[in-house]
Amino acid sequence: MGAAIGDILPLAVGIAISPIPIIAAILMLLSPKARSTSVGFLGGWVLGIAVAATAFTLLSSVLPESDEDAANPVTAVIQLVLGAGLLFLALRQWRSRPAPGVEPPLPKWMAGIDTMTAGRALGLGFLLAAVNPKNLLLGAAAGVAVGSAGLDPGAIVVVLLVFTVIAAASVALPVIAYLVASDRMAAPLERLRAWLVHNNATVMAVLLLVIGAVLIGKGIGNF
Repeated sequence: MGAAIGDILPLAVGIAISPIPIIAAILMLLSPKARSTSVGFLGGWVLGIAVAATAFTLLSSVLPESDEDAANPVTAVIQLVLGAGLLFLALRQWRSRPAPGVEPPLPKWMAGIDTMTAGRALGLGFLLAAVNPKNLLLGAAAGVAVGSAGLDPGAIVVVLLVFTVIAAASVALPVIAYLVASDRMAAPLERLRAWLVHNNATVMAVLLLVIGAVLIGKGIGNF
């Protein structure tokens, strides 16, 4: 189980360090319906991560089993494809960096956050977690790592729980901090939002490059 947790840790961090959902959560916390929308968004985010990781773990269970020290070409090919996909996304993110002094555009749906209901926020959190291409690739990689580790059902649940908690932490922490001390969190959240807006593309490009390279390395090692 320890090896499987080690494999999924960088993938969980890759989902956690996703500026767009963090920015969305912060905008909800600065909106008139801060408590209801932020809690709904966090619930959808956690649910989306858990569903995607679980689905890919179940799908990976159909892969042929092999000895620990034996080559596993099927898993290797999947890891190479996922790694190549992450490298492609890294290149796209790097090219989308704003020029110095230019305010980077945000997704148009963020303009409606002030009027968003808790139900819509939940749906948005689920979509960003489970349908976003980057998160799909990272969730698929995590599912392959867990499903091919030969774990018993109890251990699989523990590993998926660890994955979900770490991946959801970046959205959960500001929401929880706001609920505990809302009066003191407005200014720090606004500063964090501004930094993430300007550095979103760079952060994600570097992160996806590193994780993609790791997956390709694991894929080569499985041949």
